[in-house]
This record gives sequence, structure tokens and C-alpha cells, in this order.
Amino acid sequence: MVDTQIRARGIADSRILEAMSKIQRHLFVDEALADQAYNDNPLPIGELQTISQPYMVALMTDAMELKGRERVLEIGTGSGYQTALLAELADQVFSIERIASLANNARRILDHLGYYNVAIRVGDGTYGWKEEAPFDAILVTAGAPGIPQPLIEQLAIGGRLVLPVGGRSIQDLIKITRQSEDIQDVKKESLGGCRFVDLIGEYGWSG
Repeated sequence: MVDTQIRARGIADSRILEAMSKIQRHLFVDEALADQAYNDNPLPIGELQTISQPYMVALMTDAMELKGRERVLEIGTGSGYQTALLAELADQVFSIERIASLANNARRILDHLGYYNVAIRVGDGTYGWKEEAPFDAILVTAGAPGIPQPLIEQLAIGGRLVLPVGGRSIQDLIKITRQSEDIQDVKKESLGGCRFVDLIGEYGWSG
């Protein structure tokens, strides 16, 4: 998977490649889908949610520019696979999942694998996690109709926000870099088209 889907498509960060080689993706999907876990596509994880395509996981992680000392916020814990990758690459990970059953299952797997630098809570991720802000990087693993303002407010200066923005059927993967104290002073980059499940919440889709 790492050689053919990740490295071959331009992801060169050795830390990401090593982490994705280490983390056993099949542990994060239903046993009946284990033989498909390393394929180049998303898979269902229940509750109408998915585990993202491996390359998309790598691309979004690469855009966060993690060096190992960061405090990271993840919106959409899902299966916990992306969370585990962030836990390998950053100092602290705070993850929010709106569906309790998914959050509980992800917590169980992450504990089993020894990722104790992850805090998970159930709630509306579009509000962020204000009491733990600012964050050096924020990753949103669901498609939003716009950029949730609280997430920009909770970015540290120089921090990166990576999220899919667009309609419910297709989005543009956007990278936002906060430039100063002024929350309007941001650099915006497009990383290409993508398709994610809906970001549900006050600053996302209504459901």
C-alpha cells in the first residue's frame, strides 16, 4: 500500500511513510472487510461513515506539515485510523466525533495500540475544542459547506487547517494557513478535488 499508493503518488515525508507502514489499517475496519483494508479506496465503518482512501489520508496529513511537537485537533474521529497516524506524528491529538459508538470503538483500538497521547470527546466538531486551543494544525475529515469560523479562531499563528469544502457530492480540499492575529489574514491553497461524508454541525450541514 505505502509503496504503490502513497510513495508512488508523490508523498515523500519519511515520517508519514514510516507511520503508515507501521499502523495496521485492517484493525480499523470490520473483520469482514479486512482483506480490503489496504485497497486504494474508502470503506464503510458503520453509521453511514467511512474510513478514507489511504492516499487521501496521506495527502491531508502531508499538508499539515507535522514535525513531532504539535498539538493537533481532528474533527471526525471515525474509525480512529487517521487519529492513530496523527498520534504517531504529533505530540498531542485532540479528536472530536459526533457519533458516540464510533468514538468508543476508536478509543478501544487506540488504547489497544498504545496511543495514549490522544483525547477523544463526543460532540459537534464544528465548534472546535476551545479550551485546548490554540492548535498548530487542524484536520477536518468530513466535507463542509464553508470554513467553520471557530476553527480558524483556534489556529495558532502559522497553524494549518486542512479540510474539504464544497457541496455534498464533491468538494475541494483546502489548506488554510493563519498568518497573524487577524483571523481574516490567512493563506488559502487548493489541494485538488475530493469527496467526503458530510460535516454535520452548527457550522456545517444541518443533517
